[in-house]
Amino acid sequence: MICDVGMTKDDTGTTQLNSVAEWAGYLGVAPLVLCLAGVGLLSGYAWQELAQRAALAWGGLLLAATAAVHWGLALAGRLPSPRLRIAAMLAAALAGTAAVIVGGQRGLALLVVGHGGFWLYEKHGLGSLLPQAYLALRRPVTFWTCMLLALTMFVSDTAGLD
Repeated sequence: MICDVGMTKDDTGTTQLNSVAEWAGYLGVAPLVLCLAGVGLLSGYAWQELAQRAALAWGGLLLAATAAVHWGLALAGRLPSPRLRIAAMLAAALAGTAAVIVGGQRGLALLVVGHGGFWLYEKHGLGSLLPQAYLALRRPVTFWTCMLLALTMFVSDTAGLD
């Protein structure tokens, strides 16, 4: 079962993400920490701009990857896929792409809204259809993704980046 990949059952019968899947989820946010540090600490406009563009690219990739998880579940028949749900998956991927194209602080803001909005959709629109362990992992990962992207946006403004 695709929904059970990366999950283990403990002795009480509850399902939890195993440590490898959990660490992979959390480590996916690590490049955003480096990008924030780069925008704030690197000297030279070109290096700061490169760090900002890296944050945009990584944030867009994370948003598209999150939508791809839902796409895979729908293709496998594990997630009912009415047209509205398919539209939400495509909208998340397109928002990530649009953020990279728009770039700068506006792109970072679009990513914050995209990640936060998709998490709300997962929690309230799909909460009963997704494994609770997945939602429990997505909550802090989404929080830190949004926080780091927002901080990168604020530091970009301080650094004089668009």
